[in-house]
Amino acid sequence: MIRKRDIPLAWYIVATGTWFASHGIEHVMFAWLVTMVLFETPVRIGVAQMALLIPAMLLMLIGGAVSDRVGGKKVALTSQSLAVVPILGLAFLLIFDRLSFEGMIAYAITIGVLQAFVTPARDSLLNAVAYGRVQRTVLNVTLMQFVARIFGFALASSADRLGGAFVILMQAAIVALGAYTLKILPIRQTESPSNENKFLAGIVELIREGAQTVWEHRTMRNVVWQNIAMGICFMGSYIVTIPLLIRERYEGSAFDLAVVNLVNSTGLVITITILLVMSRGIQRQGRALLLAHGIGALFLMIGGLGVDYWLFIIAVFFWGACGGVAMSMSRTIMQESAPESQRGRVMGIFSLSFMGSGPIGAILWGTTAQYFGPEITLLIANISMFCIVASFSLYSALWRMKSEYALN
Repeated sequence: MIRKRDIPLAWYIVATGTWFASHGIEHVMFAWLVTMVLFETPVRIGVAQMALLIPAMLLMLIGGAVSDRVGGKKVALTSQSLAVVPILGLAFLLIFDRLSFEGMIAYAITIGVLQAFVTPARDSLLNAVAYGRVQRTVLNVTLMQFVARIFGFALASSADRLGGAFVILMQAAIVALGAYTLKILPIRQTESPSNENKFLAGIVELIREGAQTVWEHRTMRNVVWQNIAMGICFMGSYIVTIPLLIRERYEGSAFDLAVVNLVNSTGLVITITILLVMSRGIQRQGRALLLAHGIGALFLMIGGLGVDYWLFIIAVFFWGACGGVAMSMSRTIMQESAPESQRGRVMGIFSLSFMGSGPIGAILWGTTAQYFGPEITLLIANISMFCIVASFSLYSALWRMKSEYALN
């Protein structure tokens, strides 16, 4: 039986799950439509993925500041409701056989803009439903995110059989359900007190204040640097080279793209489940973050060695398992360290640090793959990440930091 105080958390988890189920569908369908249906070149694939991610680079800080000023629930609800529109637009293009590269770019930019507001707004609500149990709540929410993504991957895997339009319409319905869940979420709005500044000037000042807070906090600053490296080396290379490997080396389809992403998320879910059953959680969160990134880079390098499909799948699984630790620890560190009045902005900077750096990686590795192929590109990206992690382990405070909190 759910306790009364846990009802907001339950609704929050459902709302978060719907967004990530949609993201799982999008992750497969976008790559499939650009790489295999339109059969674009590696550079244009990189440009398309960059268009999907670059709004976060430009708007995530504004999204976080607006969340702190207007209220996280209001911003998340409005943005997720509006997200139904571009999804239905993509379904229209598929139904009437009007799909084009330009249409995919328009969809990517629109949904990316809305994500820049949904993400920090939703993250700013987490502490309000956690009741002091931050690490456990982060683990529960992250677990739901990736269980929902697995559902999205499974649904997207049927695109070859049921048609892309049907899958995209299902995505629109899921996002709409999440918007309704946010609407009924029993949580108080948190807004900054009004002042005499004009709205835009006030937003700029809020962003500056949040950025200064993160920069002056040594631990949060180091987590942000790690996220930037992850966005460029991991996310940027993964979203470009994996579809290319599936298309060119393994001669796969939407089903194979879904399987790879499903296996990746399954590894992550298993890791988070193990963390949840640990009695005290992880105390050396920074050390766990660095180890997860370093070991994950070694596993993903295997994908660049021209191995058989089954070994490639195993490597992606263990990379996902490492990702479960890295994502949980980085998010927990930021949630625990952020001042309550600046949480939307701090989490906006956190999300920006890897989502905003992803477009850089996408175009960088897409261009590299154009000349050297996806295997060599994946190797270069992950060797770079391993070297960055080794440097942080030696010279940053992340390796030595110890959390004051435990699971409770």
